[in-house]
Amino acid sequence: MSAICCFGEIMLRLSPPAGERLVRARGFDAVYGGAEANVAAALAGFGCPAAVVTKLPAGELGSACVSVLGSLGVDCSRIVRGGERMGLYFLEKGASLRPSKVIYDRRNSAFACSMREDWDWEAILGGASGFFFTGITPAVSDPAILEDALAVCRREGIPVSCDLNYRPTLWSPEKAGPVMRSLVDGVDLLVANEEHAALLLGVTAEGEGADRHESLCRTLAERYRANRVAMTFRESLSADDNIVSACLFDCGTFVSSKPYRVTGIVDRVGGGDAFTAGLLWGFRCGWDPQRTVDFAVAANALKHSIPGDMLIATAEEVERLASSDGTVRMIR
Repeated sequence: MSAICCFGEIMLRLSPPAGERLVRARGFDAVYGGAEANVAAALAGFGCPAAVVTKLPAGELGSACVSVLGSLGVDCSRIVRGGERMGLYFLEKGASLRPSKVIYDRRNSAFACSMREDWDWEAILGGASGFFFTGITPAVSDPAILEDALAVCRREGIPVSCDLNYRPTLWSPEKAGPVMRSLVDGVDLLVANEEHAALLLGVTAEGEGADRHESLCRTLAERYRANRVAMTFRESLSADDNIVSACLFDCGTFVSSKPYRVTGIVDRVGGGDAFTAGLLWGFRCGWDPQRTVDFAVAANALKHSIPGDMLIATAEEVERLASSDGTVRMIR
């Protein structure tokens, strides 16, 4: 099978021990992550060839990151090396009524400073079976780079998937909206939530529950010529207790997932990325929309039990959760 190429920045994540405040931290746990790399890692775990397309500095940190991704089965052959530094982000994990907090230190990173001539998209996308990006990528780099990649995808018939993934600390809605409306036009899969669909794409709906969600998905699909639209939903009862669910509009068919209540959350970062990877895996397998969204939201829920940015799980483990009643029993 040919690889799905995931284009975006990879950062080094630094977190104080669980429950500790950043202002009191005297040590940090270090992992690598980033939305697109998270999707690639999850896909590789499912058994789907996936490649990360990014730019990393040529030094030891960049090499360590490549080693970690390679150990997870991710194709790193399309990574460009160069630049001055790797982007960082600091994560303070929330607890109870205290929410988690992220502080970015990614300005002037190798990826952010990359230029159009760094990317030979004809070669990078040669033989690719898909292309994935998020709204974070044009927020931190020149959007013209993405436009070049998408032009090749259109010419070569490569399906494109996008998660809006709006980050208000990176750019304003006034700047993000026009850029994202142009980039998502004609994608095969658009992943969003209600807030970002309204804020960036100008799409809202009336009503409640599944009818409202179906109306939103259909309108997004029609307005932006997307074959598939997925939306995720999260109810945060506390930092440790969330309910996650989703819906999928797939070529005219609308389905909703069952909800999962995830308690004792180990790490919620990357849940949405696991969801997107689950969708792409379901499409690759040729599943019907209901099975696909059920698998994807189970992947999202399972990610909450795994430390770090990335879902480390097999397709069989996700399937086991998706087909269960939610009861957790020891496997032996």
